[in-house]
Amino acid sequence: MTAWVGIGANLGDAHANVLDALERLTWTPGVRLLRASSLYRTAPIDSSGDDYINAVAEVDTSLSARALLAALHGIEQAHGRERPYRNAPRTLDLDLLLYDDEVIDEAPALIVPHPRMHARAFVLAPLAELAPALLIPGHGRVAELLPFVADQAIERI
Repeated sequence: MTAWVGIGANLGDAHANVLDALERLTWTPGVRLLRASSLYRTAPIDSSGDDYINAVAEVDTSLSARALLAALHGIEQAHGRERPYRNAPRTLDLDLLLYDDEVIDEAPALIVPHPRMHARAFVLAPLAELAPALLIPGHGRVAELLPFVADQAIERI
């Protein structure tokens, strides 16, 4: 299965944390990193704190969506991720954005496509770099959605 993972951080050395997350994906059994976007700097949305460093990774996986999400949470935990409240600043955030073309609703634990990905420049811009024609089920193609988030500040670094 092909899956897409959103990566972000805004606490500690966010740049290093995002790069380390990409490396840890390569060590994860059942996961093969296919490619990763450039890094992007974005302002927090519905949150506070320093700017985020974001990226998106495409992986090939033999894991189920639930097992892949658990592996992503393990990488977050290795970086001391805490969840004191919704949208709290974070040392590392890994989101399962897409899992092949599946639509999964096991709320609140697992929802694919990620429920807000189509409305976030920090997801769409890195995705557009790698796969502008990628279809987000129920929302449309990445390149078609990008103009709707043009008001969200984002900078490729």
